[in-house]
Amino acid sequence: MNERNRIAQNKEDGFLVAALYHFTPLSRYKELQPHIRTACDNHRVKGTLLLADEGINGTIAGTEAGIAAVLSFLRSIPEFAELEHKESRAERLPFHRMKVRLKKEIVTMGVDGIDPLESVGTYVDPKDWNALISDPETIVIDTRNDYETAIGTFRGAVDPHTKSFREFPDWVRNNAGLHNKPKIAMFCTGGIRCEKATAFMKAEGFQDVFHLKGGILKYLEEVPEDDSLWDGACFVFDERVSVTHGLQEGEHVLCHACRHPLTLQEAKDPAFEEGVSCPYCINERSADDRGRYRERQKQIALAKKRGEAHIGRK
Repeated sequence: MNERNRIAQNKEDGFLVAALYHFTPLSRYKELQPHIRTACDNHRVKGTLLLADEGINGTIAGTEAGIAAVLSFLRSIPEFAELEHKESRAERLPFHRMKVRLKKEIVTMGVDGIDPLESVGTYVDPKDWNALISDPETIVIDTRNDYETAIGTFRGAVDPHTKSFREFPDWVRNNAGLHNKPKIAMFCTGGIRCEKATAFMKAEGFQDVFHLKGGILKYLEEVPEDDSLWDGACFVFDERVSVTHGLQEGEHVLCHACRHPLTLQEAKDPAFEEGVSCPYCINERSADDRGRYRERQKQIALAKKRGEAHIGRK
């Protein structure tokens, strides 16, 4: 593809979004941080990547050429040679800046000794997922948090109503009913949370544990809507807020005060003020908080008018 056609394609299709994670021993993750950041900056790629001694996790976005260059650089690192990623499109660049952060875990569960490289559930391809979760002998568990499950999930799935992944282990230990059926099927957005969730379940004594390979995103990409057992939209951690079947951008908006996704109807609620409050947080923030948020939103609007991205937006 020549450069003129590539530019035309980018203009037509918007930006490429790549979601990725890879568990691998990574003792030199601190050393790699500046090199990865430089590669992203050089190719004008934005997003967030997390590095820890257990691997890498994150989502990045940019032009098709920029994403290809960054992924090529990452795979040139021996520990990431087998790195896989999932692609989708966005009409606008869905991140305002690039962050490469050092963490204790690339997905935070907070339980010592859980290693997906040693023990993990059985992967189930999207084409086989419907049969598994339709089996009456299967308990289906949504491992995501409450603000994510609020806008969509699989039919019949159990919602733990967790506010963070750290709450998931206690939820499992306090639910004896999870032992009532022989099979446990688990899913999450892109697959990474289930790597640890299924490893944890096996450590807790569950035998037949399965998880959706590639997560909800891969299912929505590959399974036709007419055959789908997914209801609603899937929350994503960028400015698109949600995606639907075929990984099309959803119609949700984000409350930038509490990070809760809102339907278009909820965005019409009198409690919603962009960047300041919404029906979910209006009673959880003080008048002083809302005053600060209102000033921040004013600065964001002024920056947008100047054609700039406001650095305060997360």
